[in-house]
Amino acid sequence: MSLRTLPLLFLNLGGEMLYILDQRLRAQNIPADKARKVLNDIISTMFNRKFMEELFKPQELYSKKALRTVYDRLAHASIMRLNQASMDKLYDLMTMAFKYQILLCPRPKDVLLITFNHLDTIKGFIQDSPAILHQVEETFRQLTEIYGALSAGEFQLIRQTLLIFFQDLHIRVSIFLKDRVQNSNGRFVLPVSGPVPWGTEVPGLIRTFNDKGKEVKKIEFKHGGHYVTAPKEGSFELYGDRVLKLGTNMYSMNRPVETHMSGASRNLASRTQESIAPNPLAKEELNFLARLMGGMEIKKPSGPEPGFRLNLFTTDEEEEQAALSRPEELSSEVLNIQATQDQQRNEELARIMGEFEVMDQPRQSASKGDDLLAMMDEL
Repeated sequence: MSLRTLPLLFLNLGGEMLYILDQRLRAQNIPADKARKVLNDIISTMFNRKFMEELFKPQELYSKKALRTVYDRLAHASIMRLNQASMDKLYDLMTMAFKYQILLCPRPKDVLLITFNHLDTIKGFIQDSPAILHQVEETFRQLTEIYGALSAGEFQLIRQTLLIFFQDLHIRVSIFLKDRVQNSNGRFVLPVSGPVPWGTEVPGLIRTFNDKGKEVKKIEFKHGGHYVTAPKEGSFELYGDRVLKLGTNMYSMNRPVETHMSGASRNLASRTQESIAPNPLAKEELNFLARLMGGMEIKKPSGPEPGFRLNLFTTDEEEEQAALSRPEELSSEVLNIQATQDQQRNEELARIMGEFEVMDQPRQSASKGDDLLAMMDEL
């Protein structure tokens, strides 16, 4: 497991979240000033300096549920609100899109180009705010400084860590199904055509060398694909042609997007439901969230500006139906964890969660300590 994976996971998933929210804001004809405020607020929170400092510290990946908590809070960093069914769909789309990009990544190092594609598009979302633009560019410089000197082996370990994180997710997405890059069981189709990774040759030739390093034999073979040489390497500079299209905004044209849980995923969810017994990693995850969320600066709405609800489904009826059909094990109730933590950490979480107060949201009844979200809300 690579200790340098978390920043790439967070930034790419965050980029996908912004793509989806931008598309839904346009599809629901949200007034331009409100849509701009939502995107600016989320981007500003996401790229907050203290938050980035905590994120870039070497650390192991934590559970999907712990990370889901962070995105739940992040999505509600402005005047926009999502109910649970829409938040579930948003997270499904985010994770499946980035999983697809990692699977098709030509070289392990190209995960950095995917990240830069997300950052490039995010910069395009920022309007009338040089300070927020500076935050994003500062994060770009951190990425270049930290990841620019990593070896191919280290990038391979990062890619492997990401694939392990996503390996049990097989949620069907309508865009992928229509483009025939995903099968009906939720698994992706890997192409056998297109450019080969930069610095490699088109397959089809075996060379044999003698003990002096001289080529003595060539054998050609049919590889069954339609490969071409990569035209050039993508740019790793602040501004430049990334060449690679993975990580760009696939929602730039309005297309309805639906998600469906495959049968295999439903069965897996039932088998892997987290036990209510204390998790040995629960304490670490709680500390992780405390540090991570403590770095987020949530700007509370100032003045009488009303909030609004965003629906990731075509109609309210579809959203209600999705909420009913969602497997209970995959809901956003985040962590089963005992609340018998020391008083100092409880006070710290109370301070942190005070900054994440979501206005005008009905509170669900839950006893203290039932799960991480309930525990933090009840402190």
